[in-house]
Amino acid sequence: MNKNYLNSTVIAIGLVLLAALSRIALYPNNFSPIIAIALFSGAVMYNKKWAFLLPLGAMLLSDILFEVFNIDSGFWGYGQLVNYGLLAGITALGFAIKRINILNVAGFTILSSLLFFFVSNAMVWATISGMYAPGLSGLRDSLVAGIPFLKNSLMADLVYSTVLFGGYVLLVKTVSKKALQ
Repeated sequence: MNKNYLNSTVIAIGLVLLAALSRIALYPNNFSPIIAIALFSGAVMYNKKWAFLLPLGAMLLSDILFEVFNIDSGFWGYGQLVNYGLLAGITALGFAIKRINILNVAGFTILSSLLFFFVSNAMVWATISGMYAPGLSGLRDSLVAGIPFLKNSLMADLVYSTVLFGGYVLLVKTVSKKALQ
């Protein structure tokens, strides 16, 4: 096995685990790393099975910990399955990041945040009976109600993407430089 492949994989897994633990630590503020983890995993993991496993596993682990430690409801219904599906889709979107640079990471992060916002709020409108009116006015109301959450989510996604991608690039360069000495 290539030493650089192993080093970069270990670095990526370590960064993802640290970010996943911060989902619990920063929970009440809706400052979650999960979307950034999905995008990052898709972009940097050579093994595509691991790319999907890391964000889905991080989400599942934190959901279990929410339940076990009575922090909040970790498993709250069918809509959560949509969130897991969205994470898989965002991971696949990460495959399209061919070069890790500021513009690519920022653009894909914003796209991922908006995709998650629109789909998850549309699912709330479509699946929770009586919460919103049927039709486009109900969908609009659901999207408007989600806007306050979008601000923190977008900020968290940008911060965590910066930490994950930036930390990864710095650590891989450092490890590679030491290997050459």
